[in-house]
Amino acid sequence: MIYDVIVVGGGVAGLMAAIEAKTDTNRVAIITKGNIFKSNSAMASGGINAVLDPEDKSALESHIEDTFKSSKGLGDRKNITYMCKRSSEIISKLVSYGVPFQRDEKGNIEQRPFGGAGINRTCYVGDKTGSAITQSLIKKAKELGIKFLVNTYVMNIIKDSNRVCGVISLRRLDSTVLVYPAKSVVLAGGGYAGIYRGNSTNAQDYTGDLLAVALRAGLTLTDMEFVQFHPTGIAKTNYLVTEAARGEGGYLINSEGERFVNELDTRDKIAKAILEQQNKGQKVYLDLRHIGLEKIQKKLPSLYTVAFNQVGIDISKELLEIKPVAHYTMGGVLCDMTQTKIEGLYVCGEMSANKIHGANRLGGNSLLEGTVFGELAGQKALEFSKKHEFSTIDYNLVIKDILNVDKIFAGETSKNFNAIRVSLGNSMFKYVGILRTKESLVKAFDYIKYLRNQSYSLHCINKERRNNVELISILELRNALEVSEAVILAAKKRKESRGAHHRSDYEETKEKYTKHILIKEIKKGFFKLELEEKDLLNKIRELIINKH
Repeated sequence: MIYDVIVVGGGVAGLMAAIEAKTDTNRVAIITKGNIFKSNSAMASGGINAVLDPEDKSALESHIEDTFKSSKGLGDRKNITYMCKRSSEIISKLVSYGVPFQRDEKGNIEQRPFGGAGINRTCYVGDKTGSAITQSLIKKAKELGIKFLVNTYVMNIIKDSNRVCGVISLRRLDSTVLVYPAKSVVLAGGGYAGIYRGNSTNAQDYTGDLLAVALRAGLTLTDMEFVQFHPTGIAKTNYLVTEAARGEGGYLINSEGERFVNELDTRDKIAKAILEQQNKGQKVYLDLRHIGLEKIQKKLPSLYTVAFNQVGIDISKELLEIKPVAHYTMGGVLCDMTQTKIEGLYVCGEMSANKIHGANRLGGNSLLEGTVFGELAGQKALEFSKKHEFSTIDYNLVIKDILNVDKIFAGETSKNFNAIRVSLGNSMFKYVGILRTKESLVKAFDYIKYLRNQSYSLHCINKERRNNVELISILELRNALEVSEAVILAAKKRKESRGAHHRSDYEETKEKYTKHILIKEIKKGFFKLELEEKDLLNKIRELIINKH
């Protein structure tokens, strides 16, 4: 089947893009690696930032300033301003799609505090905001007649010269390689925190597949060293404990019952403080006992249920042990307001680098950024598809992927790919985690290089092609290793501490590094890194805007 617009990814960014791209007459499809309800967006529980009154200039400026301040000099104020100004319209659109935001006695949308915020601006649906938004968008997409191609794994994009032609995908059902031609394509495949398997809120298959796809297509990645570690994951299960738990008054205490950090500080500072406590031999707990059962069940119902079901803790009476976990990734595909350097190819959501979050994302901005730039990407993809016809597809590229799949099935292996994934996750968290040094990054780089070589000797033990989980796992592992190497190299090049990136051997923030690190894979296994240099016009523009 051919489509006018194909969107890869079923989170809020992808769903918004597909909805905006759909008309009464065109064909739009969403490709998802798993089922339609599985995405990191659905796990984003705390809320979505917005200034609900677009005429409130003071509140808008506060949101813009808080976002830029959190980016540690690497946000683009022009793009940030666009996002913040769109927030009221986005909330109105989501309400029209059926999102049941919490409301006060007068019927106004309630807003709660989040870390790093100057004022209360986070709209929410209990502690399941992301899930509520995702479900409403799925319902809207189905009403519009958007096609969902589920359990379909995108292996590569196809381009003709410098224009996108479609995507090459693998159907999980029977391991068949398929081609989906399209006039325009939107990539919205999420982030890469899953490379920290065992130490992440992300599912193990969130390995940055589409970032590896982008590298192979010749696109540039940026800000890959900036990985946000959420301060509060349930210690035994890695389950995300929403920032709303602290926003509603929860305390962080150590084994001696002492509070040691401002619970509403930015995530990087809190995560670092918790790690320092753990390195002293202290356990760290979330204390909600003073809040009371009634408020917890009203404001944090999902957390109450999950804590009891997963670890047997009644958070209204008992302490919940927590730890920092890899949660969100600021790095992604370099783009200009969703437009990549490939014509007709757009990116949005966590896998994009629209220069909003910079070195550290402000809590509550992920769902906003995903919906705002998902909307924009969908509009641009629609416009492009209206002006262009389908391009010629080079099926030699498709044959290459078919042969790759056949090779994975054909050989024999004695290695355990699952063990390699676990080892990768532990190594990344230990050496490329909250605290980093040149020595730790060199260790990580050497080990990942070794694993990359090993990954090409992996083969399916089960030769049955129907619903073969091993095949996808091997392809995901290869992509995860490619992305991991890019993260390590960028972290090694940034010889400073900035935002979520903390170098123990370079504690200071340096003016010379108020730049983005750009990464390209010039050939398989060889990366080129450079600090972004702006032309004179852009330097003048940024000087004026960023000093506004």
